[in-house]
Amino acid sequence: MNRIRIFVSALVMLVVCSVRADEGMWLLQLMQEQHSIDMMKKQGLKLNATDLYNPNGVSLKDAVGIFGGGCTGEVISSEGLILTNHHCGYSFIQQHSSVEHDYLTDGFWAKTRVEELPTPRLKFTFIEQIEDITDLINQKIATNEITETEAFSTKYLNDLAQVLHAQSDLKDKKGISPQALPFYAGNKFYLIYRKIYSDVRMVAAPPSSVGKFGGETDNWMWPRHTGDFSMFRIYADANGEPAEYSPENIPLKTKKHLSISIKGLNEGDYAMIMGFPGSTSRYLTVSEVKERMEATNEPRIRIRTARLNVLREVMASSDKIRIQYANKYAGSSNYWKNSIGMNKAIIDNDVPGAKAAQEVAFNQFARTKNNQAYMSVIDQLNAVVARTQPLTYQRTSLTEVFMSAIEFFVTDKAFKEMRKALEESNTTKIDSLKNSFRQQYERIHNKDYDHEVDRKVAKALIPLYAEMIQPELRPAFYSTIEKDFKGDYNAYIDAIYDQSILSSQANLDAFLADPTIDALDKDMTLGYSNSIMSRFRQINNELKPLKDQLDILHKTYIRGLGEMKSPTPSYPDANFTIRLTYGNVKSYSPRDGVRYKYYTTAKGVLEKEDPNNREFNVPAKLKELILTGDFGRYALPNGEMPVCFLTNNDITGGNSGSPVLNENGELIGCAFDGNWESLSGDINFDNDKQRCINLDIRYVLFILDKLGGCGHLINEMTIVQ
Repeated sequence: MNRIRIFVSALVMLVVCSVRADEGMWLLQLMQEQHSIDMMKKQGLKLNATDLYNPNGVSLKDAVGIFGGGCTGEVISSEGLILTNHHCGYSFIQQHSSVEHDYLTDGFWAKTRVEELPTPRLKFTFIEQIEDITDLINQKIATNEITETEAFSTKYLNDLAQVLHAQSDLKDKKGISPQALPFYAGNKFYLIYRKIYSDVRMVAAPPSSVGKFGGETDNWMWPRHTGDFSMFRIYADANGEPAEYSPENIPLKTKKHLSISIKGLNEGDYAMIMGFPGSTSRYLTVSEVKERMEATNEPRIRIRTARLNVLREVMASSDKIRIQYANKYAGSSNYWKNSIGMNKAIIDNDVPGAKAAQEVAFNQFARTKNNQAYMSVIDQLNAVVARTQPLTYQRTSLTEVFMSAIEFFVTDKAFKEMRKALEESNTTKIDSLKNSFRQQYERIHNKDYDHEVDRKVAKALIPLYAEMIQPELRPAFYSTIEKDFKGDYNAYIDAIYDQSILSSQANLDAFLADPTIDALDKDMTLGYSNSIMSRFRQINNELKPLKDQLDILHKTYIRGLGEMKSPTPSYPDANFTIRLTYGNVKSYSPRDGVRYKYYTTAKGVLEKEDPNNREFNVPAKLKELILTGDFGRYALPNGEMPVCFLTNNDITGGNSGSPVLNENGELIGCAFDGNWESLSGDINFDNDKQRCINLDIRYVLFILDKLGGCGHLINEMTIVQ
């Protein structure tokens, strides 16, 4: 066996911390090789490996896909019906909402196929095929065709994926998109063929008082009573192939859909989750954990706190603004609270101590092996991180303020080209470029943008950024504020938001009626935007060689960890590729003297009700259903209505919307959150405290049936009772 194969074999056995059955985001294609299927069967699984993933046939994998660009969804009928979280569908529900049709507040229930709403830009992605290309890339490295650093390059991997796709049996298939990615820190590579459907329509969404019940207060918390679901449908052409929206498209006849079990749950029952976890960093050193806390989480918390304070105030003052900014607020607050909880959990769970112990053990192993690369790798990692940490802090601060929070931003291409055309008196070109200005204006002033709200955000954040970043490291426009506006941030911001060509329709019309070089030169927004991009590029240019070094060092470190921990099987960090995690339905104790049950009921919805708090409003009809016990066949044997339940599955962002399956592969719930006490889980899994919060499928069906009146949707599902 050659050296590369030894490393890969070790990596297949890699583990950083002692693994228990509930830890692990397992690669479907390695279940047989890693014997993880055997461990699942010991936990209670009654299926075979090919029932979960079959490269040569249909399996559960074919009923699970990527919903949009950052969540998981599952197919629950033979006619392309998708279940995902309400918060995953939230931006699309908001997209369809207006003051006249407020689907966020009132919910949406399509009673016929004709009423299902086409949803532009929404896609659903299946995994068609997975190929191991490790040997191919290692051969290219060995023959100096590429360097190890180039093997990590997104551009190189994208180009390679296109070349291999053109040579594959899938080259002429519609909707296929290839993706090559590194795993195990670049010690293994896979080519993933994705099949993308782009005609996806909104079918059902409960009101936010159900789908977001508890709001920001309950986010990441247990006990939970949130009906976090929405439903969409995949449409295809007459041949069942991906196609852009057309009235002629028909519901997709899926090759696999999930059966639904309403038989009930007990503590200790087997539970597995298949989905697309976004990102974990389980192999960080102590210095890298510190960098995550201080250079990413802390500036994000500070900046988002200021932005959310502004948005909270303006959204309370206007229904129009509330609808416009609902998705922006939800997205910002989610990882604001996550960052707060992660930093707290890192300390509470002594993650630095666990990482330090790992480093001591690794260094001892390296000395035993007399491996110089292993003996020096941690010190080298620490030295590079000492240089990346201040740059990471600067980039986080810059992107959080100017690329995430403040939206008024222009690009310089149209300005430069218009200036040149005016200098040359090229009237044909000038007329052509007027449309570029109109397009940029429409991009900025879209239906979810309010210029005055954005002005308020800018007035809160531009001075805050100056407090956080020393003068010589700020974008150049800060010098303009000092020199031309005597340090008056509000005056500078007002000048931009009032006077820019793109700040209002009136300003745009005036410029297009008589475009001049003088008007272009006086537009301060261009200098503002360009100085931000210039600073962003400077930081990235300084970070890139350091990140390249870290890539190679991590590859060495994780290879060594694989050798040290062999023969225990493990999994690579999450990278938004399909994974399976397994465990059990399980209660937990967040602290001494407190023990939470593994499930909640609708009784808790009424206990939390607060008519004066929008987060805890209960729709009148739902309240009546709960009070009268009108739960139909979905109730517990004691007559109560289950809402949410806990498992000890290993999940992270991206798993939102993932199906929770029982030992027979039947759908029992929909994953939607983690618990507060284990928000350090992306860095270090806690066997005792880590829990996945799931929506019980029986509550989904109850809301759909009794509140939404959508019995026709339930009739197309396969339900096991």
